[in-house]
Amino acid sequence: MNSEVVTKYRPSAIQQSSARRRSWRKLSGLLGQVLIHAALIVLAFSMLAPFLWMISTSLKVRGEVFTVPLEWIPRSLHFENYPNALSAAPFPRFFLNSLIIGVSIVLGRLVFCSMGAYAFARLRWPGRDTVFLAYLSTMMIPGQVTLIPSFLIIHWLGWMNTYYALIVPGFASAFGTFLLRQFFLTIPGELEDAARIDGCNRLLILRHVILPLSKQALAVLSLFTFMEAWNEFLWPLLVTNSDSMRTVQVGLSVFKDQFYIIQWPELMAGTTVVTLPVLIVYLLAQNYLIEGIAMSGLKG
Repeated sequence: MNSEVVTKYRPSAIQQSSARRRSWRKLSGLLGQVLIHAALIVLAFSMLAPFLWMISTSLKVRGEVFTVPLEWIPRSLHFENYPNALSAAPFPRFFLNSLIIGVSIVLGRLVFCSMGAYAFARLRWPGRDTVFLAYLSTMMIPGQVTLIPSFLIIHWLGWMNTYYALIVPGFASAFGTFLLRQFFLTIPGELEDAARIDGCNRLLILRHVILPLSKQALAVLSLFTFMEAWNEFLWPLLVTNSDSMRTVQVGLSVFKDQFYIIQWPELMAGTTVVTLPVLIVYLLAQNYLIEGIAMSGLKG
């Protein structure tokens, strides 16, 4: 009788095999997660390494920059490189110019792209989709192709070395129009119909219905536009010829070239300061960035 009870409650071979398979699946899943996280850590470090090296170099003296082996941690911290870099060139003026240009381009692009996106998303007119595809195809044209025609137009208008040359060409953006159009398509049409019954015209509908519901997409476009305007180098270099109109990126190039030997610690100190505004804007808008991209149809 006892042997029958023992046999009855003894795990069968099938149960033992099933338990081993569950354990193996759990172990393989855990191993896969570890490998994925390890790969992500390596990738993250490869992305952060240039920024860490930039900050490390900005706190060194020139003789420590190219030592072998490389020293990631400075022997002593030289914070005086920052005021030395900022005083060696009119960086306050460069920062002011970049800030004015960046904010102006963001505001102008939001206005023009939102109106264009509304026309492509909500209005019905002959050839709308064909015109949109033609406008969208301009994204495939490299910026270098339109550089000379744009320069000639600016020169013909007499805008050389002015804010007009640095700001106005940045108002139009095929990507910005596409981004907002994709988001506008997700807004229910019933809201627009209700606003039209209340007496709103197209501009009032855009102002009071569409835009308040598109804060995420507007934040994404603002972030991308500000980063693009802040980091622009070639166009400001072509249309400006005085320190009073140069931007931070052009200012860094001028700062580098004014010394017979490149002062790498001071140059990296200036680069670190120039990078901070973009980093701060990104950190403040990262939640809107993720949500806006997910809701605008760009997630694939």
